[in-house]
Amino acid sequence: MRLSDFDFHLPREAIAQRPVTPRDAARVLHLPAQGAPQDLGVRDLPRLLRPGDVAVFNDTRVIPARLRGKRGTASVEVTLHKRETAERWRAFARPARKLQHGNRIDFAEDFSAEVVERGEGGDVLLQFDRGGAALMEALDRHGELPLPPYIQRAGGADTLDLETYQTVYARIAGAVAAPTAGLHFTPELLQALDERGVQRVNATLHVGAGTFLPVKDEDVSQHRMHAEWGSLSAEAAAKIEAAKTAGGRVVAIGTTALRLLESAADDSGHIGAFEGETDIFILPGYRFKLVDLLMTNFHLPKSTLFMLVCAFAGQERMRAAYEHAVNEGYRFFSFGDASLLERHA
Repeated sequence: MRLSDFDFHLPREAIAQRPVTPRDAARVLHLPAQGAPQDLGVRDLPRLLRPGDVAVFNDTRVIPARLRGKRGTASVEVTLHKRETAERWRAFARPARKLQHGNRIDFAEDFSAEVVERGEGGDVLLQFDRGGAALMEALDRHGELPLPPYIQRAGGADTLDLETYQTVYARIAGAVAAPTAGLHFTPELLQALDERGVQRVNATLHVGAGTFLPVKDEDVSQHRMHAEWGSLSAEAAAKIEAAKTAGGRVVAIGTTALRLLESAADDSGHIGAFEGETDIFILPGYRFKLVDLLMTNFHLPKSTLFMLVCAFAGQERMRAAYEHAVNEGYRFFSFGDASLLERHA
């Protein structure tokens, strides 16, 4: 498969810069397993799902992972993307070419990190002067929310973004990008799912900044995903397994939830507890083991996420669905509208 196979025309004005208010007022494009797409709203989700279905939500919480500091007199910006230990994080640095092993970056008078390793593509490993809760507190004081590059803010993320770029059920701190399908949910919508008889289960996948990196190889099979840490409890896995056995469908709320579920499932479709890293890269031809429906936002041309939805719902069907979405004025990307995809046989 070639990278050009996943290109499509997207007008710049289709890229949402702010979410709709309230969250669940967004539109949803329902793509059933058979038949034409349906233009609906996120509030229609409970009637599109069935009693006995199980919806899996990613409860990761976005941290203020972008830091601006000084190496001597030179300005440095880093965006954390993966926790290695309590004190060590991998980060993308700008400019990275002048950073050397042993360099200290000062983010405040009492907050700094040392470069302990340089990688490729601006990647560095930083050793902070503190870890754990103390590091999270320092990030809250000195860090910025790392909005995706296609959301334009003159001064970076603002106070409104601190609320809107976080799901209402975010719980476990560690992500540097939001699981954006979850941004559409309100307490009222979650309650409506409960009343419909749809079970809700939480999993955790800490989304990394690697999710924004472009695919550079024309042969997409050569692309390597950044590993992300995730976990699924034994209790959550048992609920999913029981729902599936009883005839319910597994609904992934977002591509991050789907990637974690497919990483945790075995080849026969059974699922158990999971904790660790996953770098699963899903392309057309992938055999899905567990997930039946996927709720997800609209993704970038040539992105790994567009490749994933093509694998899930069929490449030609997704190209047609995205063309329909553009023509009908759907809003794209993190703050945009959603789609509900049924797995294509």
